[in-house]
Amino acid sequence: MSSRSHLLNDRTVEQYRRSLTDGVERVAGKIAGADRPFTGATPEQLAPAVAGIDLEQPLADPSAALDELEEVYLRDAVYFHHPRYIAHLNCPVVIPAVLGEAVLSAVNSSLDTWDQSAGGTLIERRLISWTAERIGLGDDADGIFTSGGTQSNLQALLLARDETCRLLALKAEAEVAGGETPQPESRHALRSRLRILTSACSHFSVEKAARMLGLGSEAVISVPVDSERRMQTVALARELERCERDGLEVMAVVATAGTTDFGSIDPLPEIAGLCERAGVWMHVDAAYGCGLLTSRRRALLDGIERANSVTVDYHKSFFQPVSSSAVLVRDGATLGHVTYYADYLNPERSAKRKIPNQVDKSIQTTRRFDALKLWLTLRIMGADGIGELFDEVIDRAADAWKVLNDDPRFEVVTEPQLSTLVFRYLPPATADRTLTDQVNLHAREALFASGDAIVAGTVVDGSHYLKFTLLNPETTLDDITAVLDLIAEHAGRYLSEHGTHAEAELSTPRAS
Repeated sequence: MSSRSHLLNDRTVEQYRRSLTDGVERVAGKIAGADRPFTGATPEQLAPAVAGIDLEQPLADPSAALDELEEVYLRDAVYFHHPRYIAHLNCPVVIPAVLGEAVLSAVNSSLDTWDQSAGGTLIERRLISWTAERIGLGDDADGIFTSGGTQSNLQALLLARDETCRLLALKAEAEVAGGETPQPESRHALRSRLRILTSACSHFSVEKAARMLGLGSEAVISVPVDSERRMQTVALARELERCERDGLEVMAVVATAGTTDFGSIDPLPEIAGLCERAGVWMHVDAAYGCGLLTSRRRALLDGIERANSVTVDYHKSFFQPVSSSAVLVRDGATLGHVTYYADYLNPERSAKRKIPNQVDKSIQTTRRFDALKLWLTLRIMGADGIGELFDEVIDRAADAWKVLNDDPRFEVVTEPQLSTLVFRYLPPATADRTLTDQVNLHAREALFASGDAIVAGTVVDGSHYLKFTLLNPETTLDDITAVLDLIAEHAGRYLSEHGTHAEAELSTPRAS
């Protein structure tokens, strides 16, 4: 069989149809037959099989390649659709979006310019407008699809940095013209004074973005949170005043609408008021909480409409396949900070002719038509259908909190606003912090190794906790109580085997 026979075109559509049908049947069989979210396979078990495949010797036959894939991937994949996968912010996906994935992969549009995507450009723009309308950003809003929340946050903070520098430069020029100050400081000197204020529970991508933007980790100031893990606005006001007093320029305040660990929503109206009075860019990271835009709980996002920029992750609470995210801005003109005209791609003459393109707004060039997945979801299910699914998992989390709060075996940190629960198993009263940490670490690892369920872990105030992230409406309260019993069993077994020796074993250095 020639290499050309593998190209998708008018002469190979039957092969395309057969190959995809075979692949879909295999995946459908795995989904239908999965009795647990994971097999418990270890890296040591899987690595030799993958390493042993000779990539210089193709199989040629798609069926044989799928047989091989069964051994190295499909059999041991982590299946997010299973109701006892309750670990990270990974959602089961809706079928309309998977349909969109199949279409966009085959057509393979690139969403950077009109001459590579045509109608795809217009569909993405319509979805950006729809999302901005749901947020309430106003008629001048705009945005772009991205690969995920980390990229969305990076681009939002890049825009905040450059817009802050632009406004400060204009102010300095005006003061020079009035004879009030010496020449404006250099851009490098100005950037050394820039600061980002964000809560102690915000996503790590805020600090990562600061480093990538050349500001350094020291540019990020952590604002304390309250008992519900929400940013303390009194502390934020204090930091804004301190920065002004110390000659520092706050380029952005990052509020979070759905923290990764706790699902907490910062007090957006109060933060917006502080930002408006201080003349500071407000960014809302709603990567997790964006599902509320279609929910009966939309009021939880009140204040988001006052933001300068917003991150949304459709591949979290909109039940889309990865990747599907966007960054939106109140003033579309600020996207000009990432505009670059390339003669071969988007020459300035095309912009003057108002030929639509998306590369002017993005920090990427080539981009997949990920917007199509959301488009088909809305056209088949509707926004209310998405909201019903998200409301269901929030309801389930509320019920699970009651179960945890009433169970003496566990300690739960805070009542959830969204669908995340952070808790830990409590050994007998005689156990100290070290033993409690070790018991919870072991319980999570043992549960994962069994494949019966998958939960996440995190650190709260220096101690190890477990975490449920509920994004599957098929997860029942019975599933949750069953997983809690499994955790307790693994923890109890560890205590019976290690007992009071656990702390000593933890603190004893391993032999090299």
